[in-house]
Amino acid sequence: MASPAEAALTFSLEPNPAPASDATRAAVLANPGFGTHFTDHMVTIDWSEGTGWHDAKVSAYAPIPLDPAAAVLHYAQEIFEGLKAYKQADGSISLFRPDANAERFNQSATRLAMPTLPESLFIEAIEKLVELDKAWIPDAEGASLYLRPFMIATEAFLGVRPAKTYKFILIASPAGNYFKSGAPAVSIWVSDHTRAAPGGTGAAKCGGNYAASLVPQGEALARGHDQVVFLDAAEHKWIEELGGMNLFYVFDDGTILTPALTGTILPGITRRSLIALLREEGLTVNEGRYSLDQWREDATSGKLVETFACGTAAVVTAVGKVAGNDGEFTIGSGGPGQLTEKVKARLVAIQRGQAEDTHGWVRKIA
Repeated sequence: MASPAEAALTFSLEPNPAPASDATRAAVLANPGFGTHFTDHMVTIDWSEGTGWHDAKVSAYAPIPLDPAAAVLHYAQEIFEGLKAYKQADGSISLFRPDANAERFNQSATRLAMPTLPESLFIEAIEKLVELDKAWIPDAEGASLYLRPFMIATEAFLGVRPAKTYKFILIASPAGNYFKSGAPAVSIWVSDHTRAAPGGTGAAKCGGNYAASLVPQGEALARGHDQVVFLDAAEHKWIEELGGMNLFYVFDDGTILTPALTGTILPGITRRSLIALLREEGLTVNEGRYSLDQWREDATSGKLVETFACGTAAVVTAVGKVAGNDGEFTIGSGGPGQLTEKVKARLVAIQRGQAEDTHGWVRKIA
């Protein structure tokens, strides 16, 4: 719960004195890519022991002054989130389930021994940045403004304990297609590396989890694949998730399976949303274990008709081929299946205001 001082926290505004020109911004928006260009402003909020959250500020996007002994650089006290701002059909701007991102952000904070951020501050920070930099939202179909809230430990010390000072930062980046190949279905490589173990930080959105995925992701790309899929740490048998996306399996009897949240898998907000939408269609969605051997067998026999991955950045993406040291197999025709396309279209339509939002997921902000 926020303290009275935190609840009354007011954001100061220091406009960027040298924002990008209209021509520069237009050139970026014509081909934004993913995560390579940033808007004119950012948000920062500081936290210190005894004071709590304070000094909320919207200012020019700029480097962060950081002491070489800052705890984040040595003990990786860092967490982040990812969500998007969309242009709606009526010209307004909206967010999709920012309250769920705020909730997950605080779950990650708790796991990393960091202070939680009041949901109201999390959402207000996003609204202020988006309203100020809304000209950076691309018009192209499928494009959006990707938002990256994160928190780092800033106290300068080398002892192994939770830091006593932190900084919350929010930046924004115009985003196009996440996968550079642009293929209708991605190819994934089964990694021999482990992403997370029981009792670890697999369910937290912290940088260390992603650092551990970089070598296997590089191996996948070197072999001509788009993504890497991880198996469980104990038996190296059960499918968990991709480098940054959850998985769904569609069977010929109409049932759907997604790996259960066991503490080693990130609880995706897109995953949660798709489960709700699929069940609304009258489909049976199970959460459980699914082995690599069973995946191969079901795909080969035709029992498995579709596999798709989901996440904030790529939304919903069909998986067409799976390869590993034991060979490879194709799912269905190797392209996107009917259900994959249908559920993606429905989710995107809700996010962009083209379909009724019966869940209250869409939050209009401008």
